Amino acid sequence: MNDHQLLRYSRHILLPQIDVHGQEKLTQSSILIIGAGGLGSPSALYLAASGIGRITICDHDIVDLTNLQRQIIHTNDAIGLAKTQSAKKTLNQINPEIEVHTRHERITENTLLDLLPSVDAVVDASDNFTTRHAINRACILHKKPLISGAVVRFEGQVSVFDLRYSHNPCYHCLFPLEGEDDNLHCATMGVFAPLAGIIGCTQAAETIKILLGIGETLNGRLLLLDGLTMKWRTINLKKDPACTVCGPQHQKKLTEIHSIDV
Repeated sequence: MNDHQLLRYSRHILLPQIDVHGQEKLTQSSILIIGAGGLGSPSALYLAASGIGRITICDHDIVDLTNLQRQIIHTNDAIGLAKTQSAKKTLNQINPEIEVHTRHERITENTLLDLLPSVDAVVDASDNFTTRHAINRACILHKKPLISGAVVRFEGQVSVFDLRYSHNPCYHCLFPLEGEDDNLHCATMGVFAPLAGIIGCTQAAETIKILLGIGETLNGRLLLLDGLTMKWRTINLKKDPACTVCGPQHQKKLTEIHSIDV
């Protein structure tokens, strides 16, 4: 790194768990953020500020006035713009030294299969189960760590599914697709604005820990936050041997993924 970068990231470099070597690793890392909304906003902001070298943001939506209450990457001037365009502008202002790539499109499994080989981790900041399950399948296929978060009303949750290793649980182990479809959208249920920041920032922290191989990640643990009481609960997760997605008898089916709109 040059002198300017050493100064910019000096507070990271002072941490022995990161140091110069770790910061250089971050500047050489590539991540995919799916969703530039309530969770994607704080995740992207902190990952960009932390010096992640290449960030790809995928979102099909445009900025609306109702987004501004919690989607802090967008400003009033961005209303009517593609969220990816707005996010890229903000991230470039925060850290012009990183690469920000955008995909203004609705995620399909073919899109995921195209993007995942070149990234080191995936941040799932989407807002529906169909997309989350598609992301999970693609991450299993390409053995990528998945950092998952969700918020609705005053409730938040965050976990890591380190799918680089076959013995770890996947998202489907926790929320089987065959189960009850409980898609809760903030457009109809509401969301407490600071909660999106808390969960999104946690996703950013877990992503950096995964990239650097430091600390203990949330792999195998689901954190649940009640925003009204600020009480955290932890649920330990184990791989479901009968999982119809990551189970040994089912993984080979992933190579036959067909393109579906999510």
